[in-house]
Amino acid sequence: MDIRSLPKVLLHDHLDGGLRPQTVIDLADQYGYTNLPSHDVDELASWFNRGAKRNDLVLYLETFAHTVGVMQHRDAIERVSYECAVDLAADGVVYAEVRMAPELCTEQGLSLDDVVEAILAGFERGSKGTDLTIYLICSAMRTAARSRQIAELAVRWRDKGCVGFDIAGAEAGFPPTRHLDAFEYVRHENFHITIHAGEAFGLPSIWEALQFCGAERLGHGVRIVDDITGAPGEEQLGRLATFVRDRRIPLELCPTSNVGTGVCASVAEHPIGMLRRLRFRVTLNTDNRLMSATSMTYEMEQLRDAFGWGLDDFEWLTINAMKSAFAPFPERLQIINGIIKPRYAHAKAAKL
Repeated sequence: MDIRSLPKVLLHDHLDGGLRPQTVIDLADQYGYTNLPSHDVDELASWFNRGAKRNDLVLYLETFAHTVGVMQHRDAIERVSYECAVDLAADGVVYAEVRMAPELCTEQGLSLDDVVEAILAGFERGSKGTDLTIYLICSAMRTAARSRQIAELAVRWRDKGCVGFDIAGAEAGFPPTRHLDAFEYVRHENFHITIHAGEAFGLPSIWEALQFCGAERLGHGVRIVDDITGAPGEEQLGRLATFVRDRRIPLELCPTSNVGTGVCASVAEHPIGMLRRLRFRVTLNTDNRLMSATSMTYEMEQLRDAFGWGLDDFEWLTINAMKSAFAPFPERLQIINGIIKPRYAHAKAAKL
């Protein structure tokens, strides 16, 4: 099975977590950023990956100081965004929503709108001539106090390539309800919300995201398993887990990243296997391709090796993700019926 050639849909990928190591070095040299731990491309790639394997979300997030550090100029941001689109298209991704916190890129004088404009210009250039449709999700940092401003920014760019609003960053101690005014604004504008919840912190974070803040999807959401008890085949779902499954609330699961942040010891132990078997709305994602040294192809390979998943499983995951995307409904249908289903049918026929 040639996994790289399969069509893929990616809903949870951070722009500042997916830079090419060589690009980090090039931009540091170009713009005078002097804090890199190494200027050797292999050493730097290894450093980022080691930093992502410290079993702690807050420590994991420290590695972003260097990627954000080289994303303070318009040309740099556009290059990173262009390469993101090129790399995703080469990996077989046909639809992606890539998120970024624009407030992190304003230290050298760029406005929030400058940052978004540069990202979208890079996405457009990088996806041109490919099968990739790529959009931006604007994230606000949950540890800061600019979420209402970022929500307004997301809505302002809604017809130009931004499809949703999110909050990201350290989860414990920073509940989603701290940003309730931003979420209420987005809801009043009939716009889309996904929230990082249930990654490093548990059920209360998920509950707040859904019941107070109006999350349509859960960024990670893996800790929903804390509300599931019983032996395999005899699982009992608590009220919150039942609500999530009944409502078909998408879980933006990121197995390799979760292993790095200490959610589980290995992909084979990741709850994605159980959640798929219990028919939750499971989607598969990369989170941070640089820090986790991953890709959508690699994530699928890990699931194939850990759980024996094949074409039917990957088609199910991919259609789940496309159904859950923030693109307009006709566009979602067109990608499902025009790209995903025909290519999986072809892959299955070639295997027979």
